[in-house]
Amino acid sequence: MSKTLDIAVVGATTLVGETLIELLEQRQFPLGQLRLLDWGEAVGKRLSFKGSNIPVQDIAGFDFSAVGLALFCVDQGIAAEFVPQAVAAGCVVIDHSAQYRNEPDIPLVIPEINPQAIAAYSQCGIIACPAAATIQMLLCAHPLHTAVGLEHISVTVCAAVSELGRAAVEELAGQTASLLNVRPIESQVFSQQIAFNVLPQVGELEENGYSTQETGLVRESQKILDYPSLKVSPTILQAPVFFGHGMVLGIQTQEPIELEQARSLLAKSSALEVFDAVAEGPTAVTEAAGNDAIYVGRIRADMSLDGGITLWAVTDNIRKGAALNGVQTAEILVKDYL
Repeated sequence: MSKTLDIAVVGATTLVGETLIELLEQRQFPLGQLRLLDWGEAVGKRLSFKGSNIPVQDIAGFDFSAVGLALFCVDQGIAAEFVPQAVAAGCVVIDHSAQYRNEPDIPLVIPEINPQAIAAYSQCGIIACPAAATIQMLLCAHPLHTAVGLEHISVTVCAAVSELGRAAVEELAGQTASLLNVRPIESQVFSQQIAFNVLPQVGELEENGYSTQETGLVRESQKILDYPSLKVSPTILQAPVFFGHGMVLGIQTQEPIELEQARSLLAKSSALEVFDAVAEGPTAVTEAAGNDAIYVGRIRADMSLDGGITLWAVTDNIRKGAALNGVQTAEILVKDYL
């Protein structure tokens, strides 16, 4: 890329923000000037980038007209307050929060699946990134969808605590240390003990019994694939894992597909690393954490459905499931549209 762009990373000291900054350097993003923004105690800290220590500025009062692109790594509340300010200043926004994912006129993008949707940014100034579980599920299902069509997906997600931020990671670590030392635990991020435990839901329950994250996974998938009638049966559990979502996927295709054909299609995807049928793994700890791929194993024919495929997948929910998706989207934006 010959063009360069001045950008801001909003939420620079969050887990996603720090990983995104690391990826900008590793992937040699065509960057002019980098501004780091945050709020509260994070303001004034310095983060390393290409051998320099860049100070974190206060988002309050920042003039977004000074940059062409802002990558928001924040929660919905901050996004709702500051994204409109950035857009009004003429800045393009790539947002990782859930704030704009379901807005019909705002593109929701996984670069390996629907990069053409990026073009719609010109109408609103915003590109939304899906949840990590949505990215992971669709990148596993998309090769089959392209070949023979999707009929139904059943998915169970074992979500890593890092999805809820640094405080959740610290709470799991603190509870683990306390229990191993026979001390009482404290729960502030989670409603119940998370160390050595699995919680049956992530997020608030809606009237139909599904959580907000589960409903979001369904709606995001239908929007990204432009397939409103896609049937998805989701369950998202909270696992005592720091980094790396685990996922069991049951995929029913519109046309029958043989196991070896399915395995071959998955192996050809640039986003997936497929394990041999007899290999042990993959796991969040040994493969996924800190890496860019989605690791797929235990691919097998569904015992109850003709042509159905069941598989296991793990990926780093912060790196691949958030930061990398944003950087890849930004790379296409700069190359093809700005």
